[in-house]
Amino acid sequence: MALLGSHQFGDIDGQRVTYVEKGTTKERVDFLSALLKNNNFEVIVAEDKRKSEEEPQLYTVAVTDMVFNPTVWVYQRRLRTLDGRIVSPAYWNQEDEDTKPQYWEYMK
Repeated sequence: MALLGSHQFGDIDGQRVTYVEKGTTKERVDFLSALLKNNNFEVIVAEDKRKSEEEPQLYTVAVTDMVFNPTVWVYQRRLRTLDGRIVSPAYWNQEDEDTKPQYWEYMK
């Protein structure tokens, strides 16, 4: 899921949360959970409802910090990878492991 400018928030099991991503795969959930926990966020993962059993299971990833906005944190360079590098938009979107070049230099 691309970084969106809007701040999305809601409720998961009675807990007020800021949504990080909705409708994402288990692999993406694992990546985001590890990244956000490394940056000291409390992460909540909820299973999305499926219309039928044949559809793949998707998940919603959220944090309990109500002022967290993924777009702002990534572009302000406030998130760190597990090994201490700055998270770039390409790294956040799992398009590239390299956190250099900067987003304004990144073209594919």
